[in-house]
Amino acid sequence: MTARPVSWVQPSRRLTGLLLVAVPVLLFAWMTIWPILSGLTTALTPQQADGSRPLSFDNFVTFFSDPYSLANLGITLWTCLITLGLLLVICIPLALYLRFAQGRLATYVQTMAMFPMFVPSIILAFAFIRVLGPNGMADLLLNAVGLPKIRSPYLTPWGPVIGLVWDNIPLTVLILVSGLGAVSNQAVEAARDVGAKPLALFWHIILPRMWTSVAVVVSFTMLGLFASFTLPYVLGPASPEMMGPFMQRTFRDLRNPEMALTQATITMVFCIAFGLFYVRAVARNRGN
Repeated sequence: MTARPVSWVQPSRRLTGLLLVAVPVLLFAWMTIWPILSGLTTALTPQQADGSRPLSFDNFVTFFSDPYSLANLGITLWTCLITLGLLLVICIPLALYLRFAQGRLATYVQTMAMFPMFVPSIILAFAFIRVLGPNGMADLLLNAVGLPKIRSPYLTPWGPVIGLVWDNIPLTVLILVSGLGAVSNQAVEAARDVGAKPLALFWHIILPRMWTSVAVVVSFTMLGLFASFTLPYVLGPASPEMMGPFMQRTFRDLRNPEMALTQATITMVFCIAFGLFYVRAVARNRGN
């Protein structure tokens, strides 16, 4: 039996490959690209009194000239940066421990680190209120031993920070542990044999090999924080508020979809910046 010429097989494989990716690509274009372009068009063409829609930046001028809108954007950036910083401070040592530790204790620690992944955000929010809210469990325990009450972070800017840190620990730890897989035990042992201190070992041996995973954590975490709604809505203050609740209130309560789309467009610009940071980090890693 004679084999088919290669020229006959390759076009068929290409067509099959294109058909396999056509459905997800079309769904992505329909459910993501098209809404983005439609919203951007609506934000840039506000409806005038006569019904016309000329190109205009009035909605963006209104946003950046409104102190309340700028305060909401500022508290969003503050929450994202503080949450990201706390996640790195908490999760990098945790990931290092899980990478190099062995035994039953490490298994228990990993189980606890993954536990928030299986808790819905709304359940987490109300558990937070019951524990750290006014007259919550923390206040009751302090009162039982004669200590003064704590100032509750509930309905303050620190409320969403605490909730978002807890909610993002599992994904952050998974990404960092995956990145630490590039650090061989032989490299660590060789550095220790020549007298490297723990800080020098981390800075010169471990961090360069896990830098890409840190960049992925920064990008994914910031994208998720900008898109967060439930925890900021339930735990955060009413004023200023993060962009997620702000957009929802502008659309539903103020009945101003054009301004809500303008707020979404501005938020999307920040998300695109962190997305490009992720793409650049991955491209540099593949180039190396």
